[in-house]
Amino acid sequence: MRQKFDETTDPSFGQRHVPLIRQAMAAQGLDGLLVPHEDEHQNEYLPAANDRLAWATGFTGSAGAAVIMKDRAAVFVDGRYTLQVREQVDQSLFEIRDLVEGGVPAYLETASGAVIGYDPRLHSPDALAALSRAAIKAGATLKPVDPNPLDTAWGAARPEQPKAPVVPQTLVHTGEDSTGKRSRIGEALKAMGADASVITAPASIAWLFNVRGGDVIRTPLPLSQAILRADGSARLFLDPEKITEDLPAWLGNQVSLEPPSALEAALDGLKGSTVLIDPGQSSAWYFDRLSTAGATVLRGMDPCTLPRACKNEVEITGTRNAHRRDGAALSRFLHWLATEGQINPPDEKEAVAKLEGFREATGSLQDLSFDTIGAANGHGALPHYHPSERSNERARPGSLLLIDSGGQYLDGTTDVTRTVAIGEPSEEMRRRNTLVLKGHLALARLRFPAGTTGSAIDAFARAALWAAGLDYDHGTGHGVGVYLGVHEGPHRIAKAPNTIALQTGMIVSNEPGYYKSGEYGIRIENLEVVMPAEPVPGGERPMHRFEALTLAPIDRRLVVVEMLNVEERAQFDAYHARVLREIAPLVEPMVADWLTKACAPL
Repeated sequence: MRQKFDETTDPSFGQRHVPLIRQAMAAQGLDGLLVPHEDEHQNEYLPAANDRLAWATGFTGSAGAAVIMKDRAAVFVDGRYTLQVREQVDQSLFEIRDLVEGGVPAYLETASGAVIGYDPRLHSPDALAALSRAAIKAGATLKPVDPNPLDTAWGAARPEQPKAPVVPQTLVHTGEDSTGKRSRIGEALKAMGADASVITAPASIAWLFNVRGGDVIRTPLPLSQAILRADGSARLFLDPEKITEDLPAWLGNQVSLEPPSALEAALDGLKGSTVLIDPGQSSAWYFDRLSTAGATVLRGMDPCTLPRACKNEVEITGTRNAHRRDGAALSRFLHWLATEGQINPPDEKEAVAKLEGFREATGSLQDLSFDTIGAANGHGALPHYHPSERSNERARPGSLLLIDSGGQYLDGTTDVTRTVAIGEPSEEMRRRNTLVLKGHLALARLRFPAGTTGSAIDAFARAALWAAGLDYDHGTGHGVGVYLGVHEGPHRIAKAPNTIALQTGMIVSNEPGYYKSGEYGIRIENLEVVMPAEPVPGGERPMHRFEALTLAPIDRRLVVVEMLNVEERAQFDAYHARVLREIAPLVEPMVADWLTKACAPL
C-alpha cells in the first residue's frame, strides 16, 4: 500500500529545514511565508513531493498550516491532532496554535508591516480572501511568489512528482460511460451560460473520465487538470509518463490528452469565454490566470461534485459488495479481538496491523481508505488519533478499544468504526455507549422528506446524548465516494448549516460518539446510502430513507438493554440478523459460530 512521510518524522526537521526556507525567503525580500497543508489540487491526502507542511515542520496530519517568519514560526492544527503535533514538531522552533479558533488570520494580525509570501497555486481564493483581510488589518502585505521559497529550499532533496499509471475504471464499476457524463455535465454548463469549466479536483477528473490513478495515498487519484466544454469535448492535462497504452482509446476522440506544460496556454485560449470554476476546489492561480487572459470567470460549484455524489445503481450494487467483503474481514478481526484479544490485550499498533492483515487477505484490497485509527484507553477520547511508536499503548482490562478503519476496493470505499470492550466495561461505559447507540439507531431508521439537508437531521443522532447533558464535537456524517475519496462533498450531516439536500444514491456516514477526556472514547459508525422510502398511506411528500451498507456486529456487552425501547431493540436485532445472514457464509466456521453469538437477539 502507498505510504507518505513516516509517522515518526524527526522533530529536528524544523531545525534543518526552516533556516533554508528563511534564506530563500530573504532572497525574495520576504519577512514571512504561508505554508498551507493543501497542494496544487487542494487534496486532503498528499504525495510526498507535495507535502510541504510535513517537510518544513515534521507534522504529517491531513489538515493544518504553518507561518514561518524571520524570527518566529507557528504550526496550526485542529483538535484531531493535538497529540500528534506535539510528538512530531520541535516546539522550541514552532509555537503550536489552534487552526480553528483564530487560526492563521489571527496570527497574521500580529505581523505589522511584514511582507508575507504566499504561493497562489496552494490557496483557494476564498481562503486567501480571509488571509488578506487579516493582513490588511495588521498593515502587512501578502505577496504572491513564484517560485515558492520552500520549494527552492527543498531543492534536489524533494521527491519526484508521482507518475502512477492512469487506468480505465470500467463500466462494470461505473455504470455510465464518460461520453454520457460529459454530455450531461456539458448541458448543465449551457444552462448556466458557461462555455467551459476548468476542473482541477482529481476526484472529479477520475469520475468524469472513468479513470483511476495512484498518485495520492489512500485515494486512487490521478493528479491532473481538465477543461470541459459545453459540447462535451474535453482537454485532459496529464503527464505523458502516466498514460497507459489503453488510455487514449478509452477516452475517445472527444478528449485530447495534453501535457501539463500546455495548461497555461489553454487557459489563455479561453479569452472571451465564460468559464465556470470552483473557488472552494481550485487555487487562486487559476482565477488570476483566467482573468488576465480575458475570460469571464463564473464562480460556482465544480459541476461534477453533485452528480458524483449521487451514485447510480451499478455503483450502489458494487458498494454493497465491497461492504460485504469488508464486513467479513472486520468480523474476523472482531472475532480475534473477542477471543485472543481478551486473553492478551493488544497494543494499538498490533490491533491496527491485525485488522489491515485481514483486509489484505481478501485479495481485493487496493489500499486503505485512510490511516487506521486504533485508540486504546484514554487515546479513544481523541477522535482522530493515530498510534505512533512513541504514543502506542496496550489496551488495559476494563478499557475500551476504538477502531475506525476502511478499505479501498475497485467496487467501493468503506469506512466503519466499532468500539469494543476489553475485559469487563464499567457501567458508565455501557450506559454512555448505549446513548451513542440510541443516536445511531435514530438516524438509521429516520424517514425524511425529499429536499431535507443533513444539518436538518443532525439532532436526531444527538438527542439521547443531549438529554443526558452530553454531546460530541465532530460532525455526524460525511459523504463517501466509490473507489474514490473516503471524505467527499457536497453533502454532510452536521450542526453547521448545509444547503445541499440528501438525494437518492448519496452515501453518508452515521457516526455519533462520546469522548471522556483522558479515559475512553466511543463511536459507532456505519455507512448508509440514501434511498427512496415506501410511500406512507395518506402521505403527501416523497420520502427518503437510509439503507445500511456496513455489515459488522456491534459489541452487545456495551449495551444496556433496559435503556432501549421496543422499537430500538427490534431495529438492533434486525440489523444483527442481517449481518449474520450476509456475513456468516463468507467466514470460517469458527468465526461464523462466534458471529452467531455476537448477533444473537437482545
